[in-house]
Parts: sequence; C-alpha cells; structure tokens
Amino acid sequence: MKIYLFVLRKPAHSGNQVQEMLDIVLTAAAFDQQVSLLLLDDGVFHIKNGQHPEKLLLKDTAAIFKALEIYDVKNLYVEQESLQERGLTPDDLCLPIILVDRQGIAALMKQFDVIFPG
Repeated sequence: MKIYLFVLRKPAHSGNQVQEMLDIVLTAAAFDQQVSLLLLDDGVFHIKNGQHPEKLLLKDTAAIFKALEIYDVKNLYVEQESLQERGLTPDDLCLPIILVDRQGIAALMKQFDVIFPG
C-alpha cells in the first residue's frame, strides 16, 4: 500500500481545485489508502473556526475536513509558520492538527510515497 500526502496551499473557497482535491482525498481514503494532509500558506484557512461560506453561497469545505476522520484520515499537518504569519494559533482551528515547522517539511514529505500538490 502506498502512503499519500495531499498538500493544500490555496485559501478556502478559492475555486474548484480545492473541492476536487478533497474529492480525491476521500476517494483514496475510501479505498483504504493511507492518506494525510498538509496545509501550507493560505491553506490553513480551510480549518479556521467561525467561517460562514453559506452567506456567500459557497460550499462549506470545513465540514468536509471534519468528515475526514470517518475515512481514517487522521494526520492533518499544518506548517507552524503559515499559522503565525496569518495571526492564527492551533486554538483558532476546528480540528486537531500536527504542527510542523518549515524546516521539517522536507523530512515530513520524505515519509510519503506519493505527494499531490495543490
């Protein structure tokens, strides 16, 4: 079995690419693949508390992230500096995360067989 890492850098509600990536994540996980996610840059906003996309007639991607645990997607990595640069802390997020510092990203990525950039 291969180990997959999906990397999201774009902000929440920035177009179809994020939704498509989440669909791939759920599909891979549904077929018992080992899947993890890494949120970098503006991607950290996907799991920020207090979003109300329905007011803009957008899909609530945070709800999809909350469903990941049902699919055994348990490792949600977030780059510490991405949070800090956006004035966020882990307490501002709606899910438990694994913090990784910027210098540790390359070592983290080496643990995976397949990486999907996004």
